[in-house]
Amino acid sequence: MAVTSKATALVAAAAAGLLAVTLSACSSGSTSNAAAAPAAAASSASMSDSAMPSGSSMTPFGSACASVPSTGPGSFSGMAQDPVATAASHNPALSTLVTAVGKAGLGDTLNSAKDITVFAPTNAAFAKIPSATLNSVLANKAELTKILTYHVVPGQLSPSQFAGTHKTLEGSTLTVTGSGEQFTVNGTSMVVCGDVHTANATVYIVDTVLMPKS
Repeated sequence: MAVTSKATALVAAAAAGLLAVTLSACSSGSTSNAAAAPAAAASSASMSDSAMPSGSSMTPFGSACASVPSTGPGSFSGMAQDPVATAASHNPALSTLVTAVGKAGLGDTLNSAKDITVFAPTNAAFAKIPSATLNSVLANKAELTKILTYHVVPGQLSPSQFAGTHKTLEGSTLTVTGSGEQFTVNGTSMVVCGDVHTANATVYIVDTVLMPKS
């Protein structure tokens, strides 16, 4: 992972620029389904119709969903009002991810994106990585950008669309298996709270950090 500071900055800047272009280019392919949303979400001026993927019940599922606050900015209804990076910052279980996004300088890019699916590792997922390795990655902006963009897929995937192989914004693919409310990503990472909606993204919270192939 050793690279010069100048080389790291150039690679990270190029990756962030490519991410912004990719997100802009993929924004026109989403399907709206506002009729499926609860009345409260449908009446919100901050959530666009395109933020509701086809086939979504707008009802998050999974064991970790029980720990989400019932009210306030960190609740499901609260997160639905904010773009994805901001929404994640209200969830204490995603604080390490929020820190990583900040270090990579991707917060504004993710917040301004339209119609994406984000695989969001919990703090416990990051804790599985040896601390020395994690600290090294967090200090390497180019490597961190590569890993984080591997957790983002263009378009909002509903549970009925979730299983399959999906190309990530990093450029390589990840594979989701399962059905109903039981899904595994790349054979090892379990979805612990899925179909969570923010103003511009659908989020699937996972218990293991996804690593792109070298």
